[in-house]
Amino acid sequence: MNRYVKSAICFTSLFVLCGTAHAQSEPKQKITEQKIGAPPEASNMKLVGYNDLQARSAYQPTIHHQGDRYIAYVGHHGGTDEIPDPVNPLTGKTEPNGTSIVDVTDPAHPKYLVHIPGQEGKYEGGGAQMVRVCDGKQLPKGDPNAVYMLRAVGSEGHEIWNTADPSHPVLVTRIGEGLKDTHKNFWECNTGVAYLVSGKPDWRTRRMTMIYDLSDPAHPVKIRDFGLPGQEPGATGEVPTEVHGPISAGPEGNRVYFGYGTDKGGFMQIVDRDKLLNGPKEPTPENLRYPEISRMSMSAFNGAHTTFPMLKMPIAEFAHDKNPTRDIVMIVDEEIVNECAEPRQMVWFVDVTIETTPMVISSYTAKESSGDFCQRGGRFGAHSSNESMAPVYYKKMAFISYFNAGVRALDIRDPYHPTEVGYFIPPITANTDKRCVKIDGKDRCKVAIQTNNLETDDRGFIYIVDRANTGMHILELTGDARKIVDLP
Repeated sequence: MNRYVKSAICFTSLFVLCGTAHAQSEPKQKITEQKIGAPPEASNMKLVGYNDLQARSAYQPTIHHQGDRYIAYVGHHGGTDEIPDPVNPLTGKTEPNGTSIVDVTDPAHPKYLVHIPGQEGKYEGGGAQMVRVCDGKQLPKGDPNAVYMLRAVGSEGHEIWNTADPSHPVLVTRIGEGLKDTHKNFWECNTGVAYLVSGKPDWRTRRMTMIYDLSDPAHPVKIRDFGLPGQEPGATGEVPTEVHGPISAGPEGNRVYFGYGTDKGGFMQIVDRDKLLNGPKEPTPENLRYPEISRMSMSAFNGAHTTFPMLKMPIAEFAHDKNPTRDIVMIVDEEIVNECAEPRQMVWFVDVTIETTPMVISSYTAKESSGDFCQRGGRFGAHSSNESMAPVYYKKMAFISYFNAGVRALDIRDPYHPTEVGYFIPPITANTDKRCVKIDGKDRCKVAIQTNNLETDDRGFIYIVDRANTGMHILELTGDARKIVDLP
């Protein structure tokens, strides 16, 4: 049977079973290995819609309100050993994983529009993992009729596409071809400044940051290269750990928060944005240090995958204090190894109100014992958070992808005491790929959900995508969790 047909059958079964599953606040018993057709496990969250994303391993979803439509742009990892180039049912051709574009205007009935092939290669060695989107009318020099999609394409570089007609994307330009690697970019739509995580051949690290002015996407202008002293061309000695990705607070906040070193003695770096963009640009050790305000080192067990700023955050407990607000950064690190064979990767909340001395004030992890997650197969631990700053959730609720533990919803109104208020673990389908560990020199493999990255939109829907080829699930909050953010 064709695997897309099998997926459709599983999807039908999924919705039939979901009708009763959504009402359950807790699974009746621990499940150490999911079965095809089993209901999702959920509390205060329910399934609204689903798309199998052509059974491609998914990394970053970006949800863009585009005119009177909502469009999901999903970046993909490379293919698998068994299926390096999946078939695109829309064309009937095999295509290396790249970017999926899906109309989610009606979240209950998402419509797959087009797949843009990425770089040939498997797993982390191919695909087009990262995607950001800006309207041309918002960019200072963009075509007001255009919608621009910026994506990272493996080691080939970065590309900008015009997706004003999302069913017929048109390539605009390429940037930085011939790189060693790319990853988690950030793009300021109101200024056009883009922070492109890259691996330049002459730098001594797999990933640094190329900064560009993309206010006119058809004519990129290089601003500078940025990294850590010791990574620059010509340096000697030990090479500092690589960057994973930045998030900018824009010209208003005048800060960029960089995360370094997933799972390997990483840290968060706070950078003065104005000095970064307008200071001396030659990559000397002195010039690379110049915009840095501070850095917060993490344990050798951990690092910073996502550094999400929540500045001037009101703290109810401090309402009558001298300083009733705090500048908070939420750090999420990524679990790398299957079946808990490394230290747990978690979520940390950091008070950066006094920027020169950032301080961890709390942490969160999903409880392994609640689902015997170390036994289920694949990874168990944190990966990333939603990054939308739309008012519906910003500074109130955060969503954390947790691989085989699905997505976890956190009440973060008091970042000193974050509280889990909901979760959703999708069921596996016929497309869900196996995950293996070595036992006495032999592979032991299990099939498990691997919720990888996620995003939210300004309507309050949550979009989670799966690393193990299961697709995209569109969710909404229910019950007490929904009341927290005053959703109707």
